[in-house]
Amino acid sequence: MKTAVVCGAGGFIGGHLVERLKRDGYWVRGVDIKQHEFRRTAADEFLQLDLREPAGCVKAVRVDDRPADEVYQLAADMGGMGFIHSAECEIMRNSLLINTHMSYASACQGVGRYLFSSSACVYRDQRPDEPDLTEADAYPGQPDNEYGWEKLYSERVALAYQRNQGLTVRIARFQNCYGPYGTWRGGREKAPAAMCRKVAAVADGGTIEVWGDGTAMRVFTYVDDLVDGIRLLMDSDVGEPTNIGSDERVSVNDLVAIVAETAGKKVSIRHVDGPVGVHARNHSSRRIRAMGWTDRHTLRQGIARTYPWVKEQTERAVARGEAV
Repeated sequence: MKTAVVCGAGGFIGGHLVERLKRDGYWVRGVDIKQHEFRRTAADEFLQLDLREPAGCVKAVRVDDRPADEVYQLAADMGGMGFIHSAECEIMRNSLLINTHMSYASACQGVGRYLFSSSACVYRDQRPDEPDLTEADAYPGQPDNEYGWEKLYSERVALAYQRNQGLTVRIARFQNCYGPYGTWRGGREKAPAAMCRKVAAVADGGTIEVWGDGTAMRVFTYVDDLVDGIRLLMDSDVGEPTNIGSDERVSVNDLVAIVAETAGKKVSIRHVDGPVGVHARNHSSRRIRAMGWTDRHTLRQGIARTYPWVKEQTERAVARGEAV
């Protein structure tokens, strides 16, 4: 039985990836600094480790005194737009430490394959009508935020170990991902979860607040589709960074409309000041699609699966007297 280690298994995407690897027949170790907030892990073993520490990384990648066959490095200090713009130092310090030590430990311990979860945040700000950016267009580097700069540098760390120490590296650049069992409040949530929460909490005919004018264009990828891409990329012979994300582009106002339609509510938007991020990121998905990947869920289909879960969490929190 092949062994897989998922770092960041206490998080949203990591939790879904653990389940997929189990279905694929792997023995899976989950690693994180915390347990999953919303459900019990499906991993065969869960280690609570601080991957900012070198010893924690070595312990993570060795299974029964031998290196793991595959390591999926998803652990990071991250969140939605509010967190990215307010926690620059934490992002740079914590994530850089994790990624530097994980690449080094995986190379030195002889891990079979190492996947690093990067981000579309490595790309520059774009106008909505600009041509798609390929993976090579991340250079010359011009990310919009420090999260993107950290991801770009950490890609280079992993690729240096591939060139110089023989570590087989796969780099997945994620687009915005959403789905059930993810952060839905508190400042670290992504836009789909935030809009689901706001719509769930407001009465029919009510008003919700949205940062900016709502015209920023976004790509949202349902978590099951993203995990499909992760597995395809890990098994491939592609050693270069690879975008994984839908080609469906919507404005933030469109996202609100889809959530409201799913909820069966009429909702008005009050646009307020707040961190918006880039105007658009038009990425090319040709490389991952050439491997046979396709996004199986439209945004409407994905929100139809996500909204009921967020609505349930919101109603439970309100019943406990908590602010949402």
